[in-house]
Amino acid sequence: MPLELFLEDDEAITLPEITVGDSFVNVVKALSTYFVDAITMPATFEQLRTTSAGNKIRSLVDHLVANVTSPAIINALLTLKWHFSSLETDDRGLNETRANACEIVAWRFLGRLTPRDAMYYCLYELEAPNADRNSVDTRNNDSHPTEESSFLPQFRPESRGQSSLRSRPMSKRIDLIRSVSRFGDIFGSDTEIEEEEEDPTSSFTGLNGLEIAAVADCKKFLSQRVVQKIITGIWTGDITFWESLSEHTKKKAQFYNSRASDPFTRLRVPRYIKAFEVFFFASFLFLYYAVLIERNPFHITPLEIVLYVWFAAFAYDELGEFIDAGSIFYAIDIWNSCDLIIILIGVAFLITRVMGLVEDDGRIVDISFDILSLEALFMVPRICSLLSLHPYFGTLIPCLKQMAKDFVKFMVVVAILYIGFLTTFSLLARDTLTLTEMSWILVKVFFGSSYLGFEIMDKISPILGPPLMLAFICLTNILLITSMISILSSSFSRVISHAREEYLFVYSVYVLEASTSNRLTHFYPPLNLIPLIFIRPLRLFISSEKIRVSRIFLLKVTHLPIVVAIYLFETFQEKWTKAGPSEFSFMGPYARLSSTNNMKQKKVPTFLGEPFL
Repeated sequence: MPLELFLEDDEAITLPEITVGDSFVNVVKALSTYFVDAITMPATFEQLRTTSAGNKIRSLVDHLVANVTSPAIINALLTLKWHFSSLETDDRGLNETRANACEIVAWRFLGRLTPRDAMYYCLYELEAPNADRNSVDTRNNDSHPTEESSFLPQFRPESRGQSSLRSRPMSKRIDLIRSVSRFGDIFGSDTEIEEEEEDPTSSFTGLNGLEIAAVADCKKFLSQRVVQKIITGIWTGDITFWESLSEHTKKKAQFYNSRASDPFTRLRVPRYIKAFEVFFFASFLFLYYAVLIERNPFHITPLEIVLYVWFAAFAYDELGEFIDAGSIFYAIDIWNSCDLIIILIGVAFLITRVMGLVEDDGRIVDISFDILSLEALFMVPRICSLLSLHPYFGTLIPCLKQMAKDFVKFMVVVAILYIGFLTTFSLLARDTLTLTEMSWILVKVFFGSSYLGFEIMDKISPILGPPLMLAFICLTNILLITSMISILSSSFSRVISHAREEYLFVYSVYVLEASTSNRLTHFYPPLNLIPLIFIRPLRLFISSEKIRVSRIFLLKVTHLPIVVAIYLFETFQEKWTKAGPSEFSFMGPYARLSSTNNMKQKKVPTFLGEPFL
């Protein structure tokens, strides 16, 4: 079938011809050629979306919907977004325009599909390039499975010329940056890539479309309604990646079927992970207060031992999250910073506590409990982190982060001026005031106690003291404070317009972190210490198959009460809604439930909990 042509100014632009059998690199190359030829004038994101500047990408969307069935089309579009965004900024802004066009085409293409097809396109994982699918499947089935091969492929060693089929997206950021320089070569060449290591798209192997979107910072794409429905479906467990807990289970995105799926797979649903996290922190906080109230200076009490167990389980769980998510993915969540500080304070408390008991030094013991008291600064907000999943509170977090950055930058100017005045005042008042006294006086003056400056200006110097102090008060209380408020206000106004995208991006990353891990068995803390103590040492003596079977059995034994609670909750929820779970119905953390009557009137799949949409 001949391809359509888009005509403008007597110039014909051929639409890309993409077939199901095309490799990923060929799909990327075909789309890149079209974007380079079609977009020759700079335009903003809104202009591409609403004006005639986006006519060519509308034509591309129509063509893709009508003629293209390649499962990697979303992956290719978002990979190109990464490519164009990573190129050096040109004076005309063409690279940014092409990157925006890739995002627009991606979400418009999804918007023209059924919800089921949109889910499959977004969660399609790229296979190893230049490898026949059947040969890969045969090799995987015939080879002897290991602990990493089925469930932890990110640790699979490279062999037989095949790279790892799976690794966490954000840990690949360096490889992706290196691959940018090689994109131009393949786009400008008509020859096929013969060796995998020469293929820059191999860095994306094993990632699905949503993970590539997170890597490429496609915040506008992730904030679109059609994408958020999929992410919220993952959050609620309507979309799952594991059908059962068994030795030969393969990871695959699918709709949850309560009759066919293993109930223990519900342990991987992000909203249940978050709910149990709240219960864990509540018990953590209870133990924390109990130990501080008991405050035994002579020996370690049973409550304190339990608190140490909770600290160990929490630290081990954080280590697992860091390994699964990767450093950049892990750093996106602001609450992970609180987790690290909680762990560091706990370690400092344990060290000083042991030192005080061993040396029988009451002062060190008191210091240890003083250190432990600092935990409340981070543990109390951490237990309330669930509020960040609500759109109101979640929207404020990106604003506060940006305002904090601007505040730190502005304080550099304040510190420079403060040191200058402090040096001058300290030298002038060297016979009457010490450096420490002068430092605290100037701090108090800066925060509004101007009368203190007027009271001591004669003591500083009868001649130079009054004019210098007047200048310092005017500079700090009028100029600097006013400027700082104006800067923070401007920063808040600037970020709040994009806060929705930032919030949904952080939320999307959290859902992907919690759901797309390749570990089949996920133990909740403090139960995660059981396999660490009793099973992990056996890896030196027992085969990986037996280890895997043992972990699955131990998970089912230890987490049975949690699974029962989840089953009762879902049963109650199904009866409460009086409609039962639809094939593709979502309720996110910010969902506002529709009334029962409205749900009964729906004859098409109902989408609930659409944030801000």
